Amino acid sequence: MDSVQADAYLRRIGAERPALPTADALRELQLRHLLTVPFENLSIHLGEEVVLEEKQLLDKVVRARRGGFCYELNGAFGALLAELGFEVTLLAARVYGEGERLGIPFDHLALRVRTPDGGDWLVDVGFGANSHYPLAFGERGEQVDPAGTFRLAEAAADPAGVRGGTAGSGDLDVLRDGTPQYRLELRPRVLEDCVSGAWWHSTSPVSHFTRSLVCSRVTDEGGRITLSGRKLTITAADGKKQGLDLATDEEVLAAYRERFGIVLERVPAVGRAGS
Repeated sequence: MDSVQADAYLRRIGAERPALPTADALRELQLRHLLTVPFENLSIHLGEEVVLEEKQLLDKVVRARRGGFCYELNGAFGALLAELGFEVTLLAARVYGEGERLGIPFDHLALRVRTPDGGDWLVDVGFGANSHYPLAFGERGEQVDPAGTFRLAEAAADPAGVRGGTAGSGDLDVLRDGTPQYRLELRPRVLEDCVSGAWWHSTSPVSHFTRSLVCSRVTDEGGRITLSGRKLTITAADGKKQGLDLATDEEVLAAYRERFGIVLERVPAVGRAGS
């Protein structure tokens, strides 16, 4: 990414170029991203290929003003942060599912971001309802965020016997309000490592992404707005929900356009990707 592309990205999220890559600048950039770039899996149901290469990610997020899922959002955001002077490391994770079972390898992608002022942060703009602000990577106590109370904990042994480690070589569990969200590996990765995970999530009949539609972002009030199929849900900052069923394709397309800034020619539907 060059400076021209970075400036276009910053305009996309409504942020100013920071004078220095500080922790405060990182907080502002993460929140602006969550407010403007939705977490969405529409490409899977529109027959669009998910390509994990920087140019294609920037074309989708910046030029086409779309969102994406974890590999796309954190991949693009990580490239922006690196251009702005932050030290960025890509980290793979496995998401906790039903019964706290861990998902596939490269199930998720997150960012470890270091700042010249000594900060070391977990940054994630690609996990749906996640923290609004970066989490201190070395902190093991509770971290209060508008989205909940988070904690990074050394992981207990998984079924293969892999444990978290105090030497920085093990895994960390990311918990939200006491519930484990994903298990983070500390080994640095590159975006190409995630191709198999993106392919699985885009094609497997047991992937929740192939079985459902989602488009979601943080609201200015600190809540969340989500469109899942024809169901629009507005969640207030205090957790109260208001749901609205959209009756026609025109209403669905208008919701994508007006609520998320996504202009579509047709309504995506599960099982209709090639139509």
